[in-house]
Amino acid sequence: MLRLEGGIENLARQLMMQQLFVEERIRSDGDSGIKQVRLNHKGTRTFFSDTHSMGSINSIHDHSNYINTIGMGEVIPVLNGIEFRTRHNDYKLRMPHPNSTTYHATVDIPFPEVPPSVKSQPTLEKQIEEMKNYFKAWKFQNPSFRDYRPYFKPVLCYMEGAWTTNTKTLDEPFSSDRHFIDAASWFDLQEKIRFTSYTGGKHNLENFSFLPTTIINMRNGTPEYAQWNYRILCHPIKGDLPLKAFEPVDDLASRLAHKYNLTKFSMTRSARFHLASEYRHAHFLPEKGYGVFQDRVYTHSIMDTIMNQIPGKDNYPAKIFDKSLGLEMLDPFSSSVNPLNTGYYHRRYKYDDKGAMGTKTNNRGFADKNLWVAQTTSNHIAPIHMNDCHKVNRTYTECKEIEARYTYAIPLEIIYMTPLNSWNPYNLPYWDRKHGRYTPTKDHRNGAFNATNAYNGTNYANYYWTPTAFFSGKELNHDAADTVKNSVGVLDSHGNVRRVSASGIRIFLPNIPGVGVLRQRWSVTPVHRDGSSVQKELDAMKEMINHIGAFSNLFQEPPAVSGSAVQQAPDAHFRTSLATKDPPGRHYHELFIEDSDYKLALSGQTVTAETTMESSHTHMVEVAYDSHTHQWVIKKCDDMAHCWDGHSEILTKIQ
Repeated sequence: MLRLEGGIENLARQLMMQQLFVEERIRSDGDSGIKQVRLNHKGTRTFFSDTHSMGSINSIHDHSNYINTIGMGEVIPVLNGIEFRTRHNDYKLRMPHPNSTTYHATVDIPFPEVPPSVKSQPTLEKQIEEMKNYFKAWKFQNPSFRDYRPYFKPVLCYMEGAWTTNTKTLDEPFSSDRHFIDAASWFDLQEKIRFTSYTGGKHNLENFSFLPTTIINMRNGTPEYAQWNYRILCHPIKGDLPLKAFEPVDDLASRLAHKYNLTKFSMTRSARFHLASEYRHAHFLPEKGYGVFQDRVYTHSIMDTIMNQIPGKDNYPAKIFDKSLGLEMLDPFSSSVNPLNTGYYHRRYKYDDKGAMGTKTNNRGFADKNLWVAQTTSNHIAPIHMNDCHKVNRTYTECKEIEARYTYAIPLEIIYMTPLNSWNPYNLPYWDRKHGRYTPTKDHRNGAFNATNAYNGTNYANYYWTPTAFFSGKELNHDAADTVKNSVGVLDSHGNVRRVSASGIRIFLPNIPGVGVLRQRWSVTPVHRDGSSVQKELDAMKEMINHIGAFSNLFQEPPAVSGSAVQQAPDAHFRTSLATKDPPGRHYHELFIEDSDYKLALSGQTVTAETTMESSHTHMVEVAYDSHTHQWVIKKCDDMAHCWDGHSEILTKIQ
């Protein structure tokens, strides 16, 4: 019996070592960050298929008809060497509890108030004009015109992962109005992941996650298991975050697939940004809406300042100090000797004594520049144990058991909440979840512009408050996962139908007359592959080629280009008319035509293209250019004279 128990213990320890080997291999392959999104695109070259981006970074999309839902699809992240796959996320604007240390206690992030100078205007038209002034001031970063800063509040949304002690009952990682893990237990979820991975299938609503289980410790010959889980939360950033701090990252594969220059690419859902190390090194480009700064080495950055404001599982009251290896961790950015509150996320620390390399300051992890960690006292987080033994005066060995509980996090995106989230000039009724969850859509109301079918007030899923007159044009860069409508009819308290647009969070706000198109969501997500030595070489080469003149002295042979090359033009972008046939319901499609086919169509030929997927279907269309009316028309739709769902033959070309 003892031999059997010993054999089981040895086998369990070998499994622990195998898990450690896998994690260490992943850690050496790259940094903590996003690795992959679900494949939705492919083509004749590798860069046509999805990586961490393609159609959109992290599969982000719009649910701005919801009061505080942020659209984000499935991703494969890596956190401190733990690779996992999320469900469809669609997270909410919630933050750790400001006063309670209760595990996973959260509260909604309050929206900014409406500026008093807007509310005091005597008419709706004047309110709209004054509100536009605040957006104009934000666009040009000019607080002297209107002090927008109290009303445009940045929040950082982040992904947090940890080994948890609950290995029996499935824990939903975080609240979502649209998605949940569709499994009865962790074992049930693992079986579903095994089946879909084996067959190549998927859950149609994307409600499966791959979240690994591990043996975290051995106690008296008994293995202790831990379950990996994650969540997405947001943190209100202290103070203002000027737009000059953002600069687009040149994700060349995605940019080349779209044939976009960097400026145009930065105005797509595919773009991600990095933050300047310091504000003083950044300069704002008002015509582009973001900043530019000189690349440089740093030890502490704006992102560090923000992440250091975010607590781990003990929430904002966290006050924890780490003395686990006989030395107390200190604040690396304090000029005096101050203990580091390890209950908040950080990636650097220091000791009072120098280490083997003669330095006092250290990075978390071996070579992971995106490893932000936070300590916790919560029993819901699995502890790691170590028996720390060392020689004392070279005469006897002293041992001490150490226990630590840590979680990990990476930033995902910075969202600017605006006064539109709170502005309700028509005083439209809002039904809360408890008393009127289904009231707006009761009796088959669908938001039409008549008293019979207009929404009867608003609720969390039909959050339409903004007067449509505030915008001009439609929602931008529409995606199949978007749920928002361009405008709807809502009954006010007097029974009048008001034409309004969504007031939730968007990636891009629709065009505001006199202001333009503004980005509301700024992806700052790190990418796993950026930590690999190969990627660092590729980035260096990409930088030299993109700025060949500036770096010409670094080439071993001076670059020389002979002849003339044909410039690659971006694909022509079109949109169908709105289809109103029900089913499938109101929708439109977009389609992209290669430049060569576009020129053929201009010469009088018919070309074929497939539309984007909307309302669970696409169309194969034959497109031609009518030189007499100067219109683009659909000649055939799915081999029929007209599209079955009611799109007209006229296409709109998107500039």
